[in-house]
Amino acid sequence: MPHDSFRQARRPLPRAYPCSTYKAPHICKHTLLSHPLHTTAMIHFVRVFVYFLLFLFSVVLMALCAVRLHYTTHLSPRDPLNGGHRFYDHIVVELLITSIITIFWSAFIARTIHGRHEHRRMNTFTAELVGLFILFLLWLIGAAVATHTSNPPDVYVRWGNLSSCWTYSTCRILTVLLAFAWLGWILVLALLMMSLLFAIANKAFHDPMHGRWDRRATNYGGDLSMRNIVR
Repeated sequence: MPHDSFRQARRPLPRAYPCSTYKAPHICKHTLLSHPLHTTAMIHFVRVFVYFLLFLFSVVLMALCAVRLHYTTHLSPRDPLNGGHRFYDHIVVELLITSIITIFWSAFIARTIHGRHEHRRMNTFTAELVGLFILFLLWLIGAAVATHTSNPPDVYVRWGNLSSCWTYSTCRILTVLLAFAWLGWILVLALLMMSLLFAIANKAFHDPMHGRWDRRATNYGGDLSMRNIVR
């Protein structure tokens, strides 16, 4: 073997990749993530933390919606709201259902990411992104419609601007309810963007949503689960 060829053959492989076309071209298409592992761990720690915040905000919103529904469905005949006739706000029901769905969703996804669990049906980044997109629409519709909803019979005072009646607890509750609705939407949007950018950057749409795997251990979709690489 010529001297130059021998030196090229003994050249050390790049540290950033677990395999190289020098030795295993059929494995290199399944290389690990090229960015540092501590960066990957930090990204998924942030995802779990944001899911935890979303869980808390959803619990608060659910409680506020329940308070509002209880008030409007138990109006006193002397109450000036809607002439004392009992009613309920449809958008509050929508926000209540959205918050309940989000509570279960955020708890499930946060547990999956933190514990590196791999489920048969709800496992990939694609599944997470689809769920987040649905929640994104539900939160956006609820927050936007609630912002432009008014209290009968005064149809010109929107929930988005109730400063004129903050002396009443019902107006303060609606203001806080609206604030948490928009905050929940912002958190869902942040989670959607984080997971989408991570999946695009690492071509991980069909990989486990916890984002920490060793593609050399097995082929995803087989009988064996991927080996976690970030502890």
